[in-house]
Order: sequence, then C-alpha cells, then structure tokens
Amino acid sequence: MEKIKIVNTASYVPAKTVSNNELSQIMDTSDEWISARTGIKKRHISVGENTSDLCLKVAKKLLEQSTWSAGSLDLIIVATMSPDSYTPATAAIVQGKIGANSAVCFDVSAACSGFVYGFDIVTQFLTNQKSMRAMLIGGEVLSKVIDWTDRKTAVLFGDGAGGVLLENNQAEDSALLASVLKTYGDSHEKLTAGQTRPLVEFPPLERTQLHPFDMDGQAVYKFATHAVPETIDEACQKAGIDVSDVDLFVLHQANARIVRSIAKRMKQPLAKFPINIDEYGNTSAGSEPILLDELVRNKQVERGQIVVLSGFGGGLTVGTQVIKF
Repeated sequence: MEKIKIVNTASYVPAKTVSNNELSQIMDTSDEWISARTGIKKRHISVGENTSDLCLKVAKKLLEQSTWSAGSLDLIIVATMSPDSYTPATAAIVQGKIGANSAVCFDVSAACSGFVYGFDIVTQFLTNQKSMRAMLIGGEVLSKVIDWTDRKTAVLFGDGAGGVLLENNQAEDSALLASVLKTYGDSHEKLTAGQTRPLVEFPPLERTQLHPFDMDGQAVYKFATHAVPETIDEACQKAGIDVSDVDLFVLHQANARIVRSIAKRMKQPLAKFPINIDEYGNTSAGSEPILLDELVRNKQVERGQIVVLSGFGGGLTVGTQVIKF
C-alpha cells in the first residue's frame, strides 16, 4: 500500500458535439446501428484545439480548484496517443504555458491504458520522494487520426481530456492499494494509429503520410472482456480485498457492451460500473479521468471509498489500479 492522495480532479471537452444522426449524413450508418452496438449517442469533436490545448484547460482547472501554484509542481505526465507532435512532449507544452518551471515533464503512450499506466509511474516517483506534487492528465484529439470514411472506427471516438493532482500525503488515509499492468505485444497489430513507414527509395517521390486509426474490433472486444476481469481479480488479491468490496469500477469507456460484459463476468452489480460513453464516445486516455471527474463532481465518489481504475487498448495493453480514494 502506497500513501498516495488524489487531491482533486478536472476535465474538459470541446464545445462542438456530433450526434450519430449527423454522422449518418456523411457515412453509411445510423443512430440505431451505433447506439445498439456501442452505447454511443454523440461525441465531442475539437475544432482548432490540439491535444495540448485540451490538456492545458484541464491543468488550469486543477490548479484553480486547489491551493497549489504551478511553480510548486514537481512532475507533469500527459498520457496520450494523439500528441501535438513527435516532439516536444505534450506535457512540456503544458508545463511551459502554465509556468510550472520546476516540473519534470514527459508523455506516456499506452493508448487507452495510458492514464492508468501514468498513475503507476507517478506513484513510483512519489514513493521515492518525501514530499512531491504531481499532475497527471489523459488527453486526446482522436478526430485528427480518424479516417472519417471508415464507419467501423469513425463512429467510436471523441475528443477530451481529464486529469488529477496527486501527492504523497502520509497524514491521509488515501492510498494506492495495488496495481497490475500488462502488455500483449504479440497482438500489437490489432489496434494501430499514426503508423509511419521507412523510405522505399531515395530521394522519396512523395511525402510520408501517417496512417489513420485501424482496429480489429472483434479481437479487441474479446481481449477486453477477458483481460480486464483477470487483472481486476489479480489487483484485488494483491490489495487483500474481495471484488465485492469495491465501491465503484471506473473502466475505460470503449463500448457500453464491453463494460456490461465485464460486470456480468465478474458477477458484480452493473450499478457499480458507471457509463458515460453515450455523451463522449471513446476518448482513449481521457476516458477514465473524465469519468472519474464526473463521479467526484456528482459526489458519487467520496473519500474512503474503494475504487478500481482500469484501462485497456492499443499495445495491446491493460492496466488496473485499486485505490482508496
């Protein structure tokens, strides 16, 4: 058990929303088709805001809601699969714009598991320091890596960001009880985005293009419904608790059917598995922190509760944490 406290939460999504009906005007799909298969009704789409812009809005909210100054931050991590660029890191852009000059900054790339992977990394930093303050943000502008003619993937995703402030406060009961991270690289081709290719000749005849998002939906569905329950069971065992002791399961919002299947497989009440994918679609690394922020603001998560965070996606990856909030 590590004495780690989530000080506060925040989230931000672009103002523009695109409904299923609007998508049906540009591709062969319908609200009924999308809703029945995914649970998604609409998604927020960025117009003119890049990933760092969304993360910056979250960073400012986090600081405004706390007593912390930007200068007191020691660490900033951004989890994203849709950064502004290969370099600099999105976290560095955020650091510069909020003036967190003392903070070490870098990005984490683990797709939809990114926020949970980032949480584990932050914990390693915090447990090695007597006093440390960290900001962790999961943010995505997936609309820029989507093939908007491919209805298999285009209907699934949205843009958004969420984050938390964390500290190692020994005076609090809040803690990370257990963490389980796993990577299945032999299935890396099941979910890809932004692939680049080496030159086949020199000088090149055309400019290198990034490949849009591509996914084997059936393979990812099967992976998620098996790997997530397994890691939750393992994490709960490491934490010394029963799965039934968990108050809420904050899962990556990839598909409402996946969440319901996991709840059924684990024999836990669906009421313990909040779902907000109808409003946001799949926001990858932004998914869990956006949902967590909603739950905190609506007072559905309170201090002392046992919460499971679990993300799953490209890599393939899965990550689960059991926390005492």
